[in-house]
Amino acid sequence: MEHTGHINLTCERSQLRGSVVIPGSKSHTIRAVAIASLAEGDSRIERPLESEDARASIVAYRALGATIETDPDEWRVHGFGGAPKAPDNVIDVANSGTTMRIAMGSCSLLREGAAVLTGDGQIRRRPCGPVAKSLTDLGAKAWSTRGTGCPPMVVEGRIRGGETTLEAVSSQYLTSLLMAAPLADGDTTINVSLLNEGPYVEMTLDWLRRQGIVVEQEGTTPGKDLRYHVRGGQRYQPVNRPIPADWSTATFFIAAGALGNNAVRVQGLDLNDTQGDRAVLDYVRRLGARVVIDADGILVEGGDLIGCEFDLNATPDALPMMAVLGCFARGETRLVNVPQARLKETDRIAVMRQELQRLGANIEELPDGLIIKQSALQGGHVDGHADHRVVMSLAIAGTQLDAETTIHGAEAMAVTYPGFVDALTGLGGSARTVQSG
Repeated sequence: MEHTGHINLTCERSQLRGSVVIPGSKSHTIRAVAIASLAEGDSRIERPLESEDARASIVAYRALGATIETDPDEWRVHGFGGAPKAPDNVIDVANSGTTMRIAMGSCSLLREGAAVLTGDGQIRRRPCGPVAKSLTDLGAKAWSTRGTGCPPMVVEGRIRGGETTLEAVSSQYLTSLLMAAPLADGDTTINVSLLNEGPYVEMTLDWLRRQGIVVEQEGTTPGKDLRYHVRGGQRYQPVNRPIPADWSTATFFIAAGALGNNAVRVQGLDLNDTQGDRAVLDYVRRLGARVVIDADGILVEGGDLIGCEFDLNATPDALPMMAVLGCFARGETRLVNVPQARLKETDRIAVMRQELQRLGANIEELPDGLIIKQSALQGGHVDGHADHRVVMSLAIAGTQLDAETTIHGAEAMAVTYPGFVDALTGLGGSARTVQSG
């Protein structure tokens, strides 16, 4: 699903004030589609995220035999009861790394045939080798067609269970195994020597607990030396729940409220949800923004921002927006312990350094993060690198700068938030899109 036309997004200095209702979580929506498809019977997914990534999960699970009907506020899924069928064609996950990794696990449940999974140019550069190795350890066969560990990936079933060791540089590797293993015939033990992005695994475990799936965890050291025991022969139940709002998407508006004289209220978020990016509220508080939580949502108002150090290991998606905030904070802001940010849709560490430098930032790369000093940014032309989070963070920056800021390749917003520009202009942001090429 390569993009043929390109969109440029131009932003100008503007004050952002008002409210925005945050759409559903991409991570929750894709897990819901996968579990509903793996279940027997009929599921109803309320308030799913309507985006390209979420649609990619529908494409994948329809190919494996699920029947999925979509209305604007509800998706209905008739699952295949843990017995996927070999797809008639190659599965194209577009730009969705979450779908790629989780669907690999589901494909390991095939009793006959094989599945081939691929995606766009970015997906074909994203590592999936650790998932393939662990699925093979557990009795399936999985490999990269090019021998690179990156898609296209081929998966044959069927996993039996057993033991595997995993270095989860991406949390999606472990999520894939945890979602597939309950449907294996035998028990599974997963030894995890490294785990980044722990809250996303907690999100997966929360889904499994709600399903009555038994998973035992040994070890409590954050990020390393964990062991998961998953009983085989379990079954998924139909899904009937609304999708929580997306804290990763909310990050852009929470950060926008923290800048200048802005005052932005985000609505629809669950403060008790498992999403790690709810930590962004604490991040902007530490920088000096005012945060008020009440019955109408969360109000964030700008303040005198002062730089500090943030460990973003659990919240890698926040790096692009936090890099922008660092440019507006007095002193120095350090974003550290987030090496996996280099393995997202782009190398977000390198890309944010490059694009913010174009706008005048004093910014330096670390192997695992960024050092940003307060900078007098000026508008200009930047590249979104076909990365939705890079595009949206640069757009927020553009609303705070003299002279226009034009972000090339802004069509990537549709991956997680097709309504971003409407939400930004609804807050008073000066933003317009132009078709290009």
